[in-house]
Amino acid sequence: MTKLSPATRDKLKKVSTATLATALFKRGLRNQFIQDVHPLRARTETMVGEAFTLRYIPAREDLNPLTVFRNREHPQRQAVEQCPPGAVLVMDSRKDPRAASAGSILVTRLMVRGVAGVVTDGGFRDSSEIAALDMPSYHSRPSAPTNLTLHQALDINVPIGCGDVAVWPGDVVVGDVDGVIIVPAAIADEIAAEATEMTAFEDFVTERVQGGQSILGLYPPTDETNLAAFDAWRKQKGR
Repeated sequence: MTKLSPATRDKLKKVSTATLATALFKRGLRNQFIQDVHPLRARTETMVGEAFTLRYIPAREDLNPLTVFRNREHPQRQAVEQCPPGAVLVMDSRKDPRAASAGSILVTRLMVRGVAGVVTDGGFRDSSEIAALDMPSYHSRPSAPTNLTLHQALDINVPIGCGDVAVWPGDVVVGDVDGVIIVPAAIADEIAAEATEMTAFEDFVTERVQGGQSILGLYPPTDETNLAAFDAWRKQKGR
């Protein structure tokens, strides 16, 4: 799995998914924001980590009795134990929240192991307990039934679809209050650098707009005097 550099991880923690979406759009990537997935609890710190994936398929009753959890090699359990510290477990639940992708015990285990976050396009059971944990978590909605009623965990760390987005192992997962976006691993460093620059300019623009300036000629900066003002602002702010 591609290793995210500490410098890039730090940059991504300081930019929004909205800014990242624009940076990706500039490169022709229009479908990187996971649809209909929301944080269980709003947090001030951004979730960042490499994707480690789990794929569910529709459950078949003869293959998914409750006793399958006695098998130590069960893919769901193995995904929880194998997901590396600093990574984000991303689950393909086929956008079906009628049965839980996981519950609080498994998510607690991920947190204790140092995983950076967990994402499913399905639902979590024990959602209030998961929301209270010290680890970011994202899902579609709460769901009490065990995953076995509708989902069969099949593959670990393979390409998946999550909320209509293709996720490859090692892609960079970034989550904030708006939701979760996937940054292809091969361009993560350059996207992080560009988003950092974009964020600095957006902060400058916000300050100017709050001061009463029109957005015309400022956002985008078609008036070159605004670019000069931005350069002066950056020097003053040390950015």
